[in-house]
Amino acid sequence: MAPRIGIIGGGIGGLTLALALRRRGLTADVFEQASELREIGAAVALSANATRELERLGCLDAIAALSCQPSELIWRGWTDDGRVAAFPVARDGAYRARFGAPYFGIHRADLQRVLGTAHGPDRLHLGHRLLALVPEGDAIVLQFANGHTTRVDVLVGADGVRSQVRQFVAGEERAAYSGTSAFRGIVPVRDLPSLPDPQALQFWMGPNAHLLHYAIGPSGKDVNFFAVVEGPERWAHETWTAPAAPDEATVAFAGWHPAVVEMVSAVPHKVRWGLFTVRPLQTWCRGRAVLLGDAAHGMLPHHGQGANTTIEDSITLAELLPARLQDFEAAMQRYQMLRRARTRIIQRSSRATNASLHLPDNAVAGRSARLARFPERFGWIHEFDALKDVTSRAASVLTVRQKAWSLGHAADTVAD
Repeated sequence: MAPRIGIIGGGIGGLTLALALRRRGLTADVFEQASELREIGAAVALSANATRELERLGCLDAIAALSCQPSELIWRGWTDDGRVAAFPVARDGAYRARFGAPYFGIHRADLQRVLGTAHGPDRLHLGHRLLALVPEGDAIVLQFANGHTTRVDVLVGADGVRSQVRQFVAGEERAAYSGTSAFRGIVPVRDLPSLPDPQALQFWMGPNAHLLHYAIGPSGKDVNFFAVVEGPERWAHETWTAPAAPDEATVAFAGWHPAVVEMVSAVPHKVRWGLFTVRPLQTWCRGRAVLLGDAAHGMLPHHGQGANTTIEDSITLAELLPARLQDFEAAMQRYQMLRRARTRIIQRSSRATNASLHLPDNAVAGRSARLARFPERFGWIHEFDALKDVTSRAASVLTVRQKAWSLGHAADTVAD
């Protein structure tokens, strides 16, 4: 009998996992607390390590129709538009030629709609906010705020940085405030007359702050930006956001290149977003509950890999979830082994990248040389193939077991 699988969270990770499980002949119930599918935040960058998996799931054409491919990846200083480093992306097909899949900028709401449409309404339960999860024998009982109760054999926590399932798996492990926060927005290109290369993905780097932006939508007529600053020192709020004074963002970027000032000034900033991470966990699994994505390894966004590594997790977990529950513990140990080291390295690198982007002018001498080696230093992130990784390693383990059995059988034969 197939296991009853429950997924908490109907975001990018939860829906991708459900689609990947369906491809393997397994079904899952997805429980989302919102009354409609929607993603918090403006946009998401999808790199090759995610788009190759979305293509396998049959979603990439719909995503491509709503996306923009950046022409280049460019780093600039904060006062002028001189290029510190640059690499082609869509230009001459360079990125896809190197990594085997495209790089897209897409509005999060559009990505959510594509995944939601591919999944369909069956087994998607909206308006289900998890109140409690209670182990009951080998099963887990889920209790929701709307009064609904259900029992599952396997529970997947795809419920983000402030995961309730993580509290069950890892105790009172909470998301940690990074000491940095961000202002964000979407601005039409026509309102940015000073912006060079509007179709490029660009970082503007300055003392104690940086701004990332890239075009989104099929025509690339809008630019999504994410402006990161140091502080406040403490985050004394229960939510992702805190009230911001009307001029807080513009003051933080006063004196920067006109394109940056135009971008930050183009939208009202009533809130600032706290940036949180999840401290590395000793275990991603407890009993029949397992974590996925930001719930397990929430990271700073400076490599643009939060959504992408979540998609990797989903593919890996779908391949490893066993049809026979007696194999569950061993399968989850393999899942954790395959995913923990990679995501920890990306987590650490994202934090280090924040410091590198925020250097004062008198400390940037070595940064240009490091950025010039970006493809060699970080190409491993983009070239990763989650499906190939999990299936090839599974095959290797099976081969080792087969050889061990053969040797043991041969030894038994000789002994007889």
